[in-house]
Amino acid sequence: MSFKPRILIAEDESGIADTLQYVLKSDGFIPVWCATAEEAIAQFTQEPPALAILDIGLPDLNGFELFKRLQALNQAMGGPEVPMVFLTARSDEIDRVVGLELGADDYIAKPFSPRELVARVRTILRRSARSSTNGSNGSPAASPPNHGVPHQTGAQAAPAASQVPAMPFLLDNERMQIRYYGRLLELSRYEYGLLRLLVQRPGRVFTRDELLQLVWDDASDSFDRTVDAHIKTLRAKLKAIAPEVEPIRTLRGTGYALNEELPAKAS
Repeated sequence: MSFKPRILIAEDESGIADTLQYVLKSDGFIPVWCATAEEAIAQFTQEPPALAILDIGLPDLNGFELFKRLQALNQAMGGPEVPMVFLTARSDEIDRVVGLELGADDYIAKPFSPRELVARVRTILRRSARSSTNGSNGSPAASPPNHGVPHQTGAQAAPAASQVPAMPFLLDNERMQIRYYGRLLELSRYEYGLLRLLVQRPGRVFTRDELLQLVWDDASDSFDRTVDAHIKTLRAKLKAIAPEVEPIRTLRGTGYALNEELPAKAS
């Protein structure tokens, strides 16, 4: 019998929970529904799932706090890192921003497309499996889980809150700077915001609308072509440093993503 991943669902609205359970079960997953954060914590303790979907507006605890508790519980139990996804209302931009800043693997906006939801869950699980096999002997890396943003190590490392390496990129959040293959990039405000978002979620596809909402101050006054123009200038600056590398992928008709398989050194 093939293995069926367990998906923990923390959602207090039974209608949404029913839809989630149906689409996940139909696609070969085992959904575990919890109507409260307390139930979700108990289920997580009993058996950590392959992935958790957390509604932000739970009755006993907001989804952000539940995320922190499950993340701490995951680390205390010492098992593989459990990826987590937030459910949020489409209009709640601040929820999406906070969720990504906390380290969630993704968010799904309500009302959601069942087909898109399953596709995102599968993508995250594949990415999580690749990350787990990159550790020694197939185990997760020894450093604490932090959802794809590894800590800087070594004698000359800056504080983790300041400098965060991701593949050939080095983010300096305090100085709002990014280095690429050791070279400091001269970036405009929005170029920095775009690249920072992509670097923190390698492989995650961001639509143009998502990038506008998450990076621009007033997305209503901006257009898709604004994103395209900034991506174009970003690519030119990255190509000037490593001409043979293509770090930003375009998904025609959808958006952009950072290439997950970049060489460690530029030739």
